[in-house]
Amino acid sequence: MTAVGRSPGTHRVQMWGLVLIVLALVTIVPAILAAFEGGLLPGRTGPPIEALTVERTTLAPGSIELTVRNTGPDAVQVAQVGVNDTYVDFGGGTEPIARLQSERLQLHYPWISGQPYTVSILTSTGVVMEHTVPAAVTTPKPGADLVWVMTILGTCVGVIPVALGMLVLPALRRAGRGTVKVLLAFTVGLLGFLAVDATVEGFALGELSGEAFGGPRLVLLGAGLAFLGLTAIDRWLDRRRRGQEAATGGRLALMVAIGIGLHNAGEGLAIGSAYAVGELAVGAALVVGFALHNTTEGLAIVAPLASERPPIGSLLVLGAIAGAPVIPGAVIGVAVDNAALSAVLLGVGVGAIIQVIIQISRPLRGRDSRLLEPAVIAGLAGGVAVMYLTGLLIPA
Repeated sequence: MTAVGRSPGTHRVQMWGLVLIVLALVTIVPAILAAFEGGLLPGRTGPPIEALTVERTTLAPGSIELTVRNTGPDAVQVAQVGVNDTYVDFGGGTEPIARLQSERLQLHYPWISGQPYTVSILTSTGVVMEHTVPAAVTTPKPGADLVWVMTILGTCVGVIPVALGMLVLPALRRAGRGTVKVLLAFTVGLLGFLAVDATVEGFALGELSGEAFGGPRLVLLGAGLAFLGLTAIDRWLDRRRRGQEAATGGRLALMVAIGIGLHNAGEGLAIGSAYAVGELAVGAALVVGFALHNTTEGLAIVAPLASERPPIGSLLVLGAIAGAPVIPGAVIGVAVDNAALSAVLLGVGVGAIIQVIIQISRPLRGRDSRLLEPAVIAGLAGGVAVMYLTGLLIPA
C-alpha cells in the first residue's frame, strides 16, 4: 500500500534520481582533480618514487624482451640494463615511462636454454629493480599449435580428472543419509582448502603486479564480484524452482560446478603462464599429480546428487562447467602472462568457492541446528587432508 498521491512509479524515479546524483558526485570530483593535473593537491617533496613491474618476458635466440610498466607515481627513465651483473646493450626505453604506461626493452644477450637469469634495471636516479627468469626457454609463438598443446594439457588436467571423480555417483546412490552428509562435509573441506590456497597465491601475484592496480586487493575485488554474481544466480534459480524440493540437489551441484570451474580457470591461467616462461615441467608426474588433485573436485560435484538420478546429459554439462575452463585459462595464460589479471581471476575463483561453501553448509545442520557434529567434523578434516596430500604430488 503506497502513500496518498504517490505511485510506485514515482518512488522508482526518486530512487533512480538519488543514484544518479551519487554517481555524478563520485565522478565529478576525480574529473576536477584530473583536469587540474593534481594542481589542487599539495606538492610532494623528496626524491621520486620509482617502481617498474615486468609484465611479460619473451625469449628468442640471442635476445630477451621485457614488457615493463610504471606502477609508481613518478616517471621512470631506464638508464642501464644488466643480466647476471653484466651490463648489456638494449633497445627501447629512450623516453621516460609515465605512470601506468608500458615499454618494451629489447636486451641483446646470448642466453643459454635451461639456465636461470637475473635481469637488473637501473634507472636514471640510481634505483635498481630486478626480475628473475628461473629457467630460460624460447617463448612459444601464438598459433594453432600452441592452442592445441594447451587444449590437450587442459583436458588432461581439468576435464578428465573431474569426469573420473564424477563416476562415483552410482556408489553414492547406495549410501545412507549419514554417509552423504559426511561427503558433503568432505566437499566443504575440499573447497575451503582450494579457497585458502588460491587466496595465498593470488596475494603473491597481486604484489608482483604493483600497487598502482591495487596489488593484493585485486584478489578481494575478484572475490567480491564473483560472490555477488553467484549470489544473483542462486536467487534467480531459487525463484525459478521455488516449491520443487527435488531440484535442490541439482542446484547445489550446479553451484559447485560453477565455483570449481571459475577456480580451474585461474589454475589454467597459472599453468599457461608457467609454460610460457619454462617453469612448468610438462611430464607424466605433473599430469598425474594434477589429475589426482582434481579428481576430488568431481566427487564434490556429484555429492549433492546422491539421492537423485540426473540424466547423463546433465552430468556431462556439470563436468564441462567444472573442468573445461582450464583450457581457455591456459590459452590466455600462455599468451598474456599478466600478474594483475591472474590475481583477479584467482580472486574470482575464491569468491565463487565461498558462495558455494555457504550453499553446501545449509544441509549439514543437524536436527538441533548444530553445524559441527562429529561426522561433519570428520568430513571437513578429510577434505582438507586429501587436498593437501594430493597437492604434494604436484611438482610445479
